[in-house]
Amino acid sequence: MPFPDEPAVATVINYSPQWPEEFERVAAQLRRAMGDVALSIDHVGSTSVPGLAAKDCVDVQVRVLAVDQKQQAAMLTGIGFRLRPEPWNQMEITGGQECRKLVFAPPVGARRCNVHLRREGGANTRYALLFRDYLRTDTVARQAWGAFKQRLALSVPDLAAYGQIKAPATEVLMITAERWAAETGWRP
Repeated sequence: MPFPDEPAVATVINYSPQWPEEFERVAAQLRRAMGDVALSIDHVGSTSVPGLAAKDCVDVQVRVLAVDQKQQAAMLTGIGFRLRPEPWNQMEITGGQECRKLVFAPPVGARRCNVHLRREGGANTRYALLFRDYLRTDTVARQAWGAFKQRLALSVPDLAAYGQIKAPATEVLMITAERWAAETGWRP
């Protein structure tokens, strides 16, 4: 659920060439705050795919050795990020595996983003990178996924309902992504 200063409406817009630059600014902030705890900082989600329509919210994945809420939350809340409290922002099921994670909202008034802390090598970490890399490669899938999200946001503008409908559709998309990964030898 969004914090009070965040929109509760799903609005999907055309790709913005500014998203990679905005990701880099957020990533630099995270690198300074987390140091070596952040093994890698990845631009993930729809804003990381050139040409893909998306909500104007940059998704960032921070890969860590282990998800440690006390230590990592202190690092990010110390620079104004807010830990999202919902259970689905603490644990996700990917490929039948329970995967711990932490998700942070930006400081009030800052660039809209979601910062996902995930374990290096975790199934959910791989999933985010595969989603991005597959859609960067497959023009037809990218265009169809963007059109689907735009239609969905127009039909179901409530952000929570939009997410609940999009989640199973993402699973269908990822079946094709997994096939692509096997055929090409893709590795994260």
